[in-house]
Amino acid sequence: MNPELYERYLAKKAKKLGISVEELKARGSVSPVSENTPNSEKIVTQSPSQFQSLQDEPKYVQRTIQDQLSSQNSTVQYQQQYSGMQPETVKTEVPSYVFGPTKIEENQNYNSNSINQFVSNSEINDNRENKFGLIGYPLGHSLSKIIHEAGFKSLGVNATYDILETPPDNLVDRIKWLKNNGYKGFNVTIPLKLPISLFVNEVDNYADLARAVNTVYIDADKSLKAYNTDVIGFRRAIPKDIDLRGKKVAILGTGGAAHAACVALTECGVQEIAFFTRNIPNSIDLMNYVRRKFPSVNFNVYQIENIRNLGEYAMLVNTTPIGMLGKSADLMPVEPNALSSLSCNAVVYDVIYNPKKTLLIKAAEKLNLRTITGLDMLIYQAVAAQEIWFGNTPDFKDMKIAALEAF
Repeated sequence: MNPELYERYLAKKAKKLGISVEELKARGSVSPVSENTPNSEKIVTQSPSQFQSLQDEPKYVQRTIQDQLSSQNSTVQYQQQYSGMQPETVKTEVPSYVFGPTKIEENQNYNSNSINQFVSNSEINDNRENKFGLIGYPLGHSLSKIIHEAGFKSLGVNATYDILETPPDNLVDRIKWLKNNGYKGFNVTIPLKLPISLFVNEVDNYADLARAVNTVYIDADKSLKAYNTDVIGFRRAIPKDIDLRGKKVAILGTGGAAHAACVALTECGVQEIAFFTRNIPNSIDLMNYVRRKFPSVNFNVYQIENIRNLGEYAMLVNTTPIGMLGKSADLMPVEPNALSSLSCNAVVYDVIYNPKKTLLIKAAEKLNLRTITGLDMLIYQAVAAQEIWFGNTPDFKDMKIAALEAF
């Protein structure tokens, strides 16, 4: 456990209740944290038992755009649905993940120093307010506003963040509205992560590889520059002491979250990625794509119902919605016997953040397996978005505390 993060949380909690930190500790709802707990994974919440790897998921865990584009017919439907609807100020250059390959550097890494690769000099004369937001549908339980506002505060930036529910049919009007109302950027969640790519001027390498966009920078000339920070979020959430080089990883699901995880894992140097899905025929497009893009990695796909032994995998990643609050929170994506077949050194990574601990995570903890949940991924992708918008890195800890207090 990170003592600094814990003490900061206690101070905020005590202030909110109007009592001292000592009185809060005396109430027994919290207790001291062990100095031996690794800093990278341990999080803060109401009690020490909950203070163990509470993280959460990226917003795209539900049915994603990648699921909708598992066939050529679906791609054509998107093309027809949005053809002729581009805002007049956009000269759309459709990225490769929509209709075909483009020249792009394979598996390019970028960090906070190179994340602003598209930000042009036009921002020097940009007098707009710092207005940002989230588009997608539905957005009733989004934590994005809370997380981003905490990030703004940590940077000392006067900015606003709006939750803007946007059904697919309203996407074109929403883009026009954002540009005409002085917004500097926005995040994108389901079901708009692929359609938005039809209206941007440039896409970064991760957006191209993951075949989805979740962050957009609006330049002063109103051009749109698109990124995928989900890949960054997934990778940054993996503690540095977890070495996946030359290892095998199992991914449950083949949707958009699985695709982002796949791109991140290739950068971790994995030897093999095995996808487990309900519908193998619908995964053919994904398999062909990843094998072409990442020839140094072995890819296989299996029927998820047939999982029996996971002993060969160093990490199990759940990208399905099974376990999500309000959908299937009382279920696990794998049978307990299959989970128990993991080696004692394996890691279980569930991208779901609500509930804080899914049944899968709880079951893995009972087996004394190391776990990663989705909250860190969610916050890290928001951190990366603000790096794009401002060129500076917000305080991850402040953003996490704000998210935890919102539950």
